[in-house]
Amino acid sequence: MIKPLNVIFMGTPAFAVPALTAISEAGIRVCLVVTQPDRPKGRGRKLSPPPVKTAAMHFGVEIVQPDSVKSDGFYERVAEHRPDFLVVVAYGHILPRRILEVPVCGAVNLHASLLPKYRGPAPIQWAIINGESETGVTTMLMDTGLDTGDILLSSKTPIEPEDTAGTLHDRLARMGGGLLKQTLEGMKAGTLEPVPQNQAEASYAPLLKKSDGRIDWTAPAEAIARRIRGMNPWPLAHTYFGDKRLNIYKAELRPADSDAPPGTVIPGFSGELRVATGYGALSILEIQGASGKRLPIQDFLSGTVIPEGSRLQ
Repeated sequence: MIKPLNVIFMGTPAFAVPALTAISEAGIRVCLVVTQPDRPKGRGRKLSPPPVKTAAMHFGVEIVQPDSVKSDGFYERVAEHRPDFLVVVAYGHILPRRILEVPVCGAVNLHASLLPKYRGPAPIQWAIINGESETGVTTMLMDTGLDTGDILLSSKTPIEPEDTAGTLHDRLARMGGGLLKQTLEGMKAGTLEPVPQNQAEASYAPLLKKSDGRIDWTAPAEAIARRIRGMNPWPLAHTYFGDKRLNIYKAELRPADSDAPPGTVIPGFSGELRVATGYGALSILEIQGASGKRLPIQDFLSGTVIPEGSRLQ
């Protein structure tokens, strides 16, 4: 009888849940799940478990939530399980070398880009913002660098014109689960040959900040539209009408039959909010104002007047 794989899984957000689910349902033994501590959320600041913790509880797996992955206590907890593999999916911290050296067969990471492009914490968002035509998921052997290890397997998907960071996130998470299962089985069978990354092709996807969502109306309309999609659902593209913040969820390209300065509301169809940009114009389709509700533009404009000639900042 073939001994089942023994794996320690490290992950935190929703992106990692399909990967944990895929390997658990494939009969791969997850002996320990490591995830970040519960964090306060919402208006009441009530402690909330990470999505991976909730999934691990469903599977009845032992869970540990260390304050530091560098402590001796955490190292001993990992080492006592003698895992075949350490599997890391969006855990949120770089692991020290001694942790990476614990597993018998290696430490495997699943990353949401086609490495070496878009290393770092926000590959999904930046791939959309930068206008990539495709992206994907990659598994690699981990080293002490940031997403720099040798590549094991990858899988591609086109970035569709309507994709937001949210829809692409969900698709890549599903793809990642299958790719991780395939990777572990291939590693166990000895059929995978790790390939070093081409450092000359490497790029970085920095962590998003709330300020990254501020719309620069001097940019071309196409670039702004990509930023709107890449910032949805967080931190959300936004602009200001006077002192009122407007979150923009969806927009379409429109011709700009006007020489008005960028950010100016220009003539459009009835019930339309068309804005001049550095090149072309955008028609805002879904918006959130002071009410806190995400609304179709016609519903929003029925309660908020933004006259032609107004400037969005």
